[in-house]
Amino acid sequence: QVQLVESGGALVQPGGSLRLSCAGSGITFSSYTMGWYRRAPGKQRELVASITNGGSTNYADSVKGRITISRDSAKNTVYLQMNSLKPEDTAVYYCNARRSVLNYWGQGTQVTVSS
Repeated sequence: QVQLVESGGALVQPGGSLRLSCAGSGITFSSYTMGWYRRAPGKQRELVASITNGGSTNYADSVKGRITISRDSAKNTVYLQMNSLKPEDTAVYYCNARRSVLNYWGQGTQVTVSS
């Protein structure tokens, strides 16, 4: 059974930083494209960042320069380092693993940016 478990979400002040983690079981991350998505209140889910099994990364324009995705294959974990957080980054953040027709999601972790 595949499980993706996100952690690291919290309440943080504008300008602050957070690191989200996504740990997998029943799946080998190194053979998947891993992504972080988010859904803000009243909005559709959107891609934040992704990283291929080859290490190529892709970022939403709104987070470029502030957010970095990385993976540790030995730990089967994907990270999302978020700096200079803004109130508009407030959302539930979801981890995703995708390969061909296989598509897995975590349960999400809440990030709230507010003073």
